[in-house]
Amino acid sequence: MTDRKKSDAGPKLLSGGNPQIPKGEGNGPVRDYIAAMPGWKRDVGQHLDDLIVRTVPDVHKAVKWNQPFYGHEGEGWFLSFRCYTRYVQLQFFRGTSLDPVPPKASRHAEVRYLDIHEDDEPDDGRLRSWIEQAAGLPGEHL
Repeated sequence: MTDRKKSDAGPKLLSGGNPQIPKGEGNGPVRDYIAAMPGWKRDVGQHLDDLIVRTVPDVHKAVKWNQPFYGHEGEGWFLSFRCYTRYVQLQFFRGTSLDPVPPKASRHAEVRYLDIHEDDEPDDGRLRSWIEQAAGLPGEHL
């Protein structure tokens, strides 16, 4: 019974509530990650995934390091997101090349972030523009 209870409990949540999902390529692991996002963050994750797919219909997805990655197959990744305690963080790997530049700096020179909090209403027009721009830049090979 103990093994069954563990499997019924779903994925383990890491610090900040980030789901621990086995790495994998394709929509399945990303769908599993989003389903395991706690509370209001699940809606944000689903919204981001839907917006990315509508903006870049041929996007390649994967889960690496317990977060969904989006890119072009064989050409690298242009964005990812993950859960933190009080927000979902959207990461643009070549964020300093976007116009306007996303608001939050990183210790990595080109990376920029957008933190989405529970009561935020993200600007889908701006997000779509950033996604389109990011998808047109060279991808990050991680």
